[in-house]
Amino acid sequence: MESRHLLRFLILVLGCLLFLLLLRSSTNLPPLEAIPIKDQLLHCGSSPWCGSSSSSRKMQGSRTPSSANINPLFPGFEAIPHEKRTPKHPLDPLTLQEIEKVRSILYASPLLSTRPSPPQIHSMVLEEPDKAEVLSWKKGSNSPLPTRKASVLVVMEGKTHRLTVDLQSSMIAGDQVISTSGYPTMTMEEMNLATFAPLKDPQFNASVRRRGVELGDLACLPVSAGWYGREEAGKRVIKVQCYSAKDTANFYMRPIEGLTALVDLDTMRTLWVRDVDKEVPIPKAEGTDYRAGAQPGPGRNRQLNPISLEQPKGPSFEVVDGHQVKWGAWEFHLKPDSRAGVIVSQSSFRDPDTGELRRVMYKGFTSELFVPYMDPTDAWYFKTYMDAGEYGFGLQAMPLDPLNDCPRNAWYMDGVFPAADGRPYVRPNMACMFERYAGDIAWRHSESPITGLPIREARPKVTLVVRMAASVANYDYIVDWEFQTDGLIRIKVGLSGILMAKGTEYTSVDQAHQAKNEEHLYGTMLSENLIGVIHDHYVTFYLDMDVDGPDNSFVKVKMVRQDTGPGESPRTSFLKAVREVARTEKDAQVKLSLYQPYEFHVMNPSKKTRVGNPVGYKVVPAATAASLLDGSDPPQQRGAFTNNQIWVTPYNRNEEWAGGLLAYQSEGDDTLAVWSQRDRSIEDKDIVLWYTLGFHHIPCQEDFPIMPTVSASFDLKPVNFFESNPILRTLPNYEKDLPTCAASAS
Repeated sequence: MESRHLLRFLILVLGCLLFLLLLRSSTNLPPLEAIPIKDQLLHCGSSPWCGSSSSSRKMQGSRTPSSANINPLFPGFEAIPHEKRTPKHPLDPLTLQEIEKVRSILYASPLLSTRPSPPQIHSMVLEEPDKAEVLSWKKGSNSPLPTRKASVLVVMEGKTHRLTVDLQSSMIAGDQVISTSGYPTMTMEEMNLATFAPLKDPQFNASVRRRGVELGDLACLPVSAGWYGREEAGKRVIKVQCYSAKDTANFYMRPIEGLTALVDLDTMRTLWVRDVDKEVPIPKAEGTDYRAGAQPGPGRNRQLNPISLEQPKGPSFEVVDGHQVKWGAWEFHLKPDSRAGVIVSQSSFRDPDTGELRRVMYKGFTSELFVPYMDPTDAWYFKTYMDAGEYGFGLQAMPLDPLNDCPRNAWYMDGVFPAADGRPYVRPNMACMFERYAGDIAWRHSESPITGLPIREARPKVTLVVRMAASVANYDYIVDWEFQTDGLIRIKVGLSGILMAKGTEYTSVDQAHQAKNEEHLYGTMLSENLIGVIHDHYVTFYLDMDVDGPDNSFVKVKMVRQDTGPGESPRTSFLKAVREVARTEKDAQVKLSLYQPYEFHVMNPSKKTRVGNPVGYKVVPAATAASLLDGSDPPQQRGAFTNNQIWVTPYNRNEEWAGGLLAYQSEGDDTLAVWSQRDRSIEDKDIVLWYTLGFHHIPCQEDFPIMPTVSASFDLKPVNFFESNPILRTLPNYEKDLPTCAASAS
């Protein structure tokens, strides 16, 4: 029996080596034997983490450059192959050609070429020009683009270097060694290789076999280690945990509980293996598969008729040069990002009265996601993820599924990113954009018969949605930026995917109760031998507001009860609004409370309406959650940006990532909370607003085997920004203007 397992293992290892050799020979990389193990990285195009075939270096999947992202509704820029595209706007992301050029400059430089092995590229993005330079740029033949530069993160001799590459001079223009703790986002290749590393360890393999799992049925995940000051010190490490994929695609529901390996990311050596909870069985595969073809009986029948929004005249939005969006009164720049997912920049609204294009927000994006699990045991305490800074929110954005992730009338945007060796690859359909009409009402009023006025006025509500979805291993995040015709921006986060589940010896709640061990389940029993562990999600957004210009103030408008005096009124109390201008950062730190109601305004004190109100936008919170963790708990020290729901900081181009530039294994010394301790002036300044959406998730059986989407949102809403209702002149729908659709014969 043991010999058969050994043979299977040898075949698996030989297969991996053969795969690596074939990969190297097909991509013109240096010979495998000439490169140390830390550089023997699977190319992203061949990694299952990248969701593509080995041909992705040219164009992902079966798509050829000539067919890239061609949508008959959006001819033009999208029909240009990626390798022929050139930047048209100062904020356009690095093109495929530019990524190739940056790579060539890097590996030809003495800084990298003299090293025994080239370092991995953890990040390569456009180094955006100064804000003033971007704002002063005007499209036209007499306005060349600012000098294009790339910002690159590499780790050399344990130190993270931020390199600035000047594409015009073909030189490395800057080399900054980052002094704060932590490391850059992991590369997709090293995440993939790390999952194979424990298979070289006899103790690990013996533990797997002891649980009755064949090595060929393993599915393993790279789990960020966090920071606890012990084995994480002085090296980049990752923990690997595995599952049985036998008889199901949903291996997350079949954990090999308690088995953890610690892997050195630079050497790909297994440092130790821990095997606790050895008596916990592997949960059953039955009922875990969520795919359509695996569903039995009547549940597979269509219960609702198909529905689709049809636009015979085409969509109302226009995409100029691939990234500049125009829709109704809105104009903004949109680009993919390997860490943030998508970035929305230079959002402006054309005033309905003056025709002036007025600035609202210079830049907005998902800055960090903090996901702490509430299980302090050996195999779980470290599961406190920073999904953007550790894994790359954009890197985990898988191609969207047309008709299901996005409707038929959607336009799609690809992402072009560098692999660990610097070569570019394309992530197709990474984001989509579409117009939404869900039968909602933009505004309405009807007069009752008592007035004698036969008035019935209503306007349909149509919005523009920019969407991306990231699959960070088991969890799926859907992020929508929804633009409304009345000037409102709604940012919504949806959670779906699969729970991170824990194995248990119990098959029912009654068993755990009888064993007097319910409190140590740390979650909800979902199925036999399976627990959904309690956890939180915090999604922090960076919002560089520029309301009618860069110099803004943050105003807290407090609702205060005012008692009436004796004989003043039949009323004994009423509410009034008291405005408090935040002068420094600490004045603007907000913990939301139902019993201390506020409005939160970003105002431009130098611009006023006709009647004298300062123009502004307000952030409107909705359902959210706050962290209850102890402030000295290591995960909360790293995630201290969740201590408040709202922060306001002065604009600083080096302060964009709430968890720090180097979030992986950071000690929490470069976070939004640390920056704000300086208590800088923010009154009548160029300011950035930070908002955190929170979710407490106590799993339930309806989350098994895959979760229905749960969502939360917040709004950026005009407040005295316009002289009156900006959609007052919107026309109603008339039957003659709408297409006539007939149901097909069944």
